[in-house]
Amino acid sequence: MQDQPTPSEILGAVARFLKEVVVAETKGATSFNVRVAANALEMMRRQLDTAPAAEAAELASLKALLGIENEDEGGDLATLNAELARRLGAGELDLKTPGVADHLWATTLAKLSVDQPTYWGYRAALAERAAPTET
Repeated sequence: MQDQPTPSEILGAVARFLKEVVVAETKGATSFNVRVAANALEMMRRQLDTAPAAEAAELASLKALLGIENEDEGGDLATLNAELARRLGAGELDLKTPGVADHLWATTLAKLSVDQPTYWGYRAALAERAAPTET
């Protein structure tokens, strides 16, 4: 295992090289495809950086929503998401159920932070959630 640079740093450096050097030296479809490749590398870098904490938070939130108290029970993230979807579809849970809307917003924002961190809707939602609520 290497100490430096980290996989995230390597991905970032390659993405910067593609965007700052290769794009300028290419044109047309090749230039477009280089930008797509650089964006994919940046998305993977964000995934590496955020996935462990985001997935742990999502798993804990799902277990709380589904009433799973034992940490070793309930299954993995995919299994618990399927169970949430089943309960939502069956009407056992809905947006009025405490915690459901917050869970859905949090997981959506976590996914957008990887996929589209500059998307205006994502930025607006972050700002709205960070704004103090008036009482």
